[in-house]
Amino acid sequence: VQLQASGGGLVQAGGSLRLSCAASIGTFSMYVMGWFRQAPGKEREFVAAVSRNGAGTDYADSVKGRFTISRDNYRNTVYLQMNSLKPEDTAAYYCAAGRPPYSTSRSYASYNYWGQGTLVTVSS
Repeated sequence: VQLQASGGGLVQAGGSLRLSCAASIGTFSMYVMGWFRQAPGKEREFVAAVSRNGAGTDYADSVKGRFTISRDNYRNTVYLQMNSLKPEDTAAYYCAAGRPPYSTSRSYASYNYWGQGTLVTVSS
């Protein structure tokens, strides 16, 4: 099982980035996919999740209306489109895969597999 995140970088406040996470995970469509982030000195926090078929999504309040999670079950890839970025969005972003008995989950414990993280830095 492998999750490979990419797309991070340095961007000015107000800018956009698109993160991708390519999964080598068997039947990708069986997994709920999530994005979490961890800023220096802080705990890892939930950002967004997408249901197995892509129809259901959930977002942390801090990113709602600015970030969009989506998935392509043919390409085994999940995306996180990040717009109107703020300095407080600076963090390492991790994709995750799990099979909770729900359409989506905000719980760290629901995810069994994690990518290596991609760093997003937003300058003011």
